[in-house]
Amino acid sequence: MKKLTEHWNEIYKKSENENLGWYEDDFSQTLKILNLIPTWKESKIFVSGVGTSGLVDELLQSKADLVLNDLSSEAIEKLKLKYLDKDHRIEWLCQDISQPLPTDLKEIDIWMDRAVLHFLTDEVSIQQYFKNVTSSLKVGGYAIFAEFSKKGATKCAGLNVTRYDIQDLQANLLSFKCIAEEEYTFINPKGDPRPYIYALFKKMK
Repeated sequence: MKKLTEHWNEIYKKSENENLGWYEDDFSQTLKILNLIPTWKESKIFVSGVGTSGLVDELLQSKADLVLNDLSSEAIEKLKLKYLDKDHRIEWLCQDISQPLPTDLKEIDIWMDRAVLHFLTDEVSIQQYFKNVTSSLKVGGYAIFAEFSKKGATKCAGLNVTRYDIQDLQANLLSFKCIAEEEYTFINPKGDPRPYIYALFKKMK
């Protein structure tokens, strides 16, 4: 199989945002979870696997500063062109989220993962991912997850996925408290249902 970087770069190079299988123009579910955090509009938010998501538009309507990360340099470059005038509020990062984050990355208030974690399938990568979540978040900070649920598909974008329930997430977040959880079914552009688990955790220590 191609390296993951090549796999994702090819997808974002060939496809416009509206033609992606995970494209959405309604971010109400994410915002519903985000709005449970009283101070989110003044926070520093790390978006893992941002892709070319229009969610960035919604986040930039607030006073939040963003760290936008993706494995695909094609996706990052597309976003950079779109948000040239907002560059002072955005820190760009292009790296594998299952590898240690840069040591100069300042602590963040909110970690947001919308369908990234479930693409990690080996235990070493999964554990390093959760180390990144724990080490980068301030005490009192929040982590939002939206992952394929145990009822969800076993593959996405031609790749195998790891499906989650709330117990799986909590088992990897021992210093966190679950604040909210919800099952949600996303209908993709082809009309197919994709069951997700949405969860909000707070770092307690």
